[in-house]
Amino acid sequence: MKPSPYQITAFTAAARERSFSKAAESLGVTQSSITQHVAKLEKIMGTLLFVRRRDGLELTPAAEELFQISDRLRTLEQLVDEKVASYGALSDGHLRIIANAPRPALPVIAAYTRLYPQVRIGFSLYSWTIAMQKLHERDMDIAIITEPEALEGVSIHEINQTPYKAHLRRDHPLAARKSLSLRDLAEETVIMPEDGSFTQRVVSAKTREHGIELSRVIKTSTFPVVKEAVLHGVGVGIVLEDSLFPSRHLVALPLKEMPEVYRHCLVTPPYKQDLRLVRSFLDVALQ
Repeated sequence: MKPSPYQITAFTAAARERSFSKAAESLGVTQSSITQHVAKLEKIMGTLLFVRRRDGLELTPAAEELFQISDRLRTLEQLVDEKVASYGALSDGHLRIIANAPRPALPVIAAYTRLYPQVRIGFSLYSWTIAMQKLHERDMDIAIITEPEALEGVSIHEINQTPYKAHLRRDHPLAARKSLSLRDLAEETVIMPEDGSFTQRVVSAKTREHGIELSRVIKTSTFPVVKEAVLHGVGVGIVLEDSLFPSRHLVALPLKEMPEVYRHCLVTPPYKQDLRLVRSFLDVALQ
């Protein structure tokens, strides 16, 4: 028996949203309709497609393979719909955006939502490693990533460039300096994003290159936690200069061993860069 288009559409929406209820909302149908179509598809395939977890749906290996194809098909259907539909003002739709840092992603999202308030935005922060994995799996519409790896078919657009800096409270003993060395931080508590982050990779490479050991390092789950930790006097944060929202309570000092600048890029997976919503977001980000 062949699967119906409705079953494939329901499956793809559930795989995209990692939720039956959100899939139903995105398609404008009931949740029971989604679960019934998915159940019928599982019966046809003779295998389980989703595992229910507390934080959402987990795709089985069979579902991962099917989603690689069905997501492309759904994207092509969206392109056809857009060609047929009027090219008037954007009034609805849903963009799934991921990033490995809150900035510059959030300022771009803010500018976009002011122009297109009816477009729904789903935004998630991940480590650089997980963000690249999701890009490889095409598990988003848009990714804003620091120095993304080149993947076949992806579209990469540079947004800006920024160096790493040490972020300190203004009353920190080192805050009056013009610049710092990583050696100055050897006995300080250094705060950085978690393992798998681009920052961890760069700082680890630099400390090895210069024979420097940072004796006390605190790894946080997200960039905002780095800022909160610095503001609370926990230590010195090392992150890209524009990754944190500016604060009059903080200073950002250059690091002598880390003069390089790194690109923040907007990346779109294959088959998605021509979607009307994606193009509109790209226009805002690059203006």
